[in-house]
Amino acid sequence: MTKLSVDNLLGIKHLTKGDIDLIFQTADHFKEVINRPIKKVPSLRDITIANLFFENSTRTKLSFELAEKRLSADILNFSAAQSSVKKGESLIDTVNNILSMKVDIVVMRHPHEGAGNFLSKHVNAKIINAGDGAHEHPTQALLDSYSIREKLGTVKGKKVVIIGDILHSRVALSNIFALQLQGAEVKLCGPTTLIPKYITKLGVGYEKNLRKALEWCDVANVLRVQHERMDIKYFPSIREYTQLFGIHKALLDSIEKDIVIMHPGPINRGVELTSDVADSKQSIILNQVENGVAVRMAVIYLLAEQIKRD
Repeated sequence: MTKLSVDNLLGIKHLTKGDIDLIFQTADHFKEVINRPIKKVPSLRDITIANLFFENSTRTKLSFELAEKRLSADILNFSAAQSSVKKGESLIDTVNNILSMKVDIVVMRHPHEGAGNFLSKHVNAKIINAGDGAHEHPTQALLDSYSIREKLGTVKGKKVVIIGDILHSRVALSNIFALQLQGAEVKLCGPTTLIPKYITKLGVGYEKNLRKALEWCDVANVLRVQHERMDIKYFPSIREYTQLFGIHKALLDSIEKDIVIMHPGPINRGVELTSDVADSKQSIILNQVENGVAVRMAVIYLLAEQIKRD
């Protein structure tokens, strides 16, 4: 397979196993590039990319920007907080104004589910979904799977538990799709109030007991509690959440195998993970950050190649 089967990266559910393999093979190449003394390649010198972030983001935005710079693309950065969106301008008008500047690829984070899909039907540019509401975050899921593959050799046959606030997470859904596509087993663990009712229809298990979940898994992908998305109280207190679902070193050491610890960030240290777990040898959190640049370079490069072919 030499090209993606999709024209945009809107969600993992639209990808094939072949697409993921191609993205990972391309990311392997770019990982070598970003570890060289000269970290740039001229691949996208004639491509212009607009980063449209309608929600606050630090890590994802920086990761995309760095990936684009490593590929030598021209970059436009747009933040809704300082834009005409505050004056009532529509999404379509905002994007069309940016596209009139001859933009080839749009990287967009938006608070509403399906925003990237909506945009792809109305504008003539490649769309990369950098997170839409509590729906999908495809590049995060790709870098998570890539990091598991790098650490354990393969994703196929591995047991992965996703722990925490599944209800408000765009990372969880994309990870479920990506892991299952590659042949991994997935379980969820967290308060029942933070587990969506529909989720078991996706073929994932649920384990309420954290110790049992950790004893079962090879990899624990730990999510933060997203207080900013909560309009009601989903559990009695942070203290109780930490007692039931927080991972600390004594718990990890009492389990007789090495579990890989992951986290998409930002970490609420002392809540879902203690610092000695986050910074331990079992943690691949910093590897995820590095791999995020290589994976995003791969996605951008493969979509840009389609533009050149067209």
